[in-house]
Amino acid sequence: MMPKQFVDKWRGNTSSERQVYQQHFLDLCELIGHAKPAAMDAGNAFFIFEAGAVKHGGGNGFADVWYKGHFAIEYKGSHGNLDRAYDQLLQYRESLENPPLLIVSNIQTIIIHPNFTNSVNKPITISLDDLLTPEGIFCIRSIFYAPDALQTEKIAERVTTQAAEKFSHLAAHLDK
Repeated sequence: MMPKQFVDKWRGNTSSERQVYQQHFLDLCELIGHAKPAAMDAGNAFFIFEAGAVKHGGGNGFADVWYKGHFAIEYKGSHGNLDRAYDQLLQYRESLENPPLLIVSNIQTIIIHPNFTNSVNKPITISLDDLLTPEGIFCIRSIFYAPDALQTEKIAERVTTQAAEKFSHLAAHLDK
């Protein structure tokens, strides 16, 4: 699936969480070329929908998507409160083996909350329009392939490297 196809499909979607979250997630997998949960984990051991979790402080719940060592995702409908979704993931994170990324989405927006120890964890917000940019696709690819790339320190390092490369090209152009 191409980014524009993904954005066109999901822009303005006002369906409820239960109606669309699994299809949205499967489309994210397709967008960046990652195997889908059933294909990768037929035994439902490490990459699943509706991952059962014990809440911190008692009780049980379910994270909408869990990929061991990568992320837990909680979806909400188009008018759902993403702060509440994040609080829900915070309740589950220990039971889900403390994934490095806690992600919430209402289909139109994806917010990645890095969950790294000894790190300042600044949320990364991705709109549908951001998925039409290399940086937006980089962030989605990273949640599947390289969660550590979304550590605040590594983001700053990547931005610095990109800026240095641009200045290098500018200097070379000015020399000519």
